[in-house]
Amino acid sequence: MLVDDEPDVIIALKTVLEENKFKVDSFIDPVLALKNFKADLYDLLVFDIKMPQLNGFELYREIRKIDPTIKICFLTALSEFQEYDEFKKDVSPKSGERYFIAKPIDNETMLERVNEMITS
Repeated sequence: MLVDDEPDVIIALKTVLEENKFKVDSFIDPVLALKNFKADLYDLLVFDIKMPQLNGFELYREIRKIDPTIKICFLTALSEFQEYDEFKKDVSPKSGERYFIAKPIDNETMLERVNEMITS
């Protein structure tokens, strides 16, 4: 599942992933993504952090109530590293795995990271 409020980011990442045999459900609305989330359906969630209505951390906390073991990757600008460090302290170690990828990222690196996260 890919959630980012920037349609251009969604289109670019979804295209790259689907061209490499990944099935991707994408959303520009985090509330809609939450409504459509189903446990055990996804191998990995990729969320932007700064989004309206629900930020990526809030969305992850809500999804974790449905599937506490889901793997998550936050994809966001370098300026948000500090927020991410605070989030890491706030999340129980028993929850799903969390990763961070800084924007911008090239397609090859994105594919490498997604494959690493899915197989870890």
